[in-house]
Amino acid sequence: MSDIAISVLGLGVAPISWRIHEAIEIGASIGLLLGLMVGAVLLRNTLQRNRRVEEQLRAASGAFLELMEDRFDQWGLTPAERDVALFAIKGFSTNEIAVMRETSEGTVKAQTNAIYRKAGVGGRPQLLSLFIEDLMGDGLVGTGRP
Repeated sequence: MSDIAISVLGLGVAPISWRIHEAIEIGASIGLLLGLMVGAVLLRNTLQRNRRVEEQLRAASGAFLELMEDRFDQWGLTPAERDVALFAIKGFSTNEIAVMRETSEGTVKAQTNAIYRKAGVGGRPQLLSLFIEDLMGDGLVGTGRP
């Protein structure tokens, strides 16, 4: 690069010896090869880490679904209530749930009230917190949090 810069700028610099010039080029080549190898190793490690995280996410997703099914069984939810509970946990509004289930909003409200009563909670945030607490286990016990 220095040769190009000197030529373009028209600088009158004394040429360096061919031995030093060759040593610089060999050093640059070695540096490029090392950079390529380090980049390949880092890419491989990143891809492996990405695969592990995806596997953990799939496992957590499966565990969450199993947990929900177990809770729904414990509470004795009907199939319609299970659907409504799942949609509520996913964050859909009462109106959206009614449209998806092709029922009235009043029916969905009655079903959500039955779900909350059977689960022993006062609303949607508490319903979701039950599942989060189950996934976290007893990790927050003794931390002074209610």
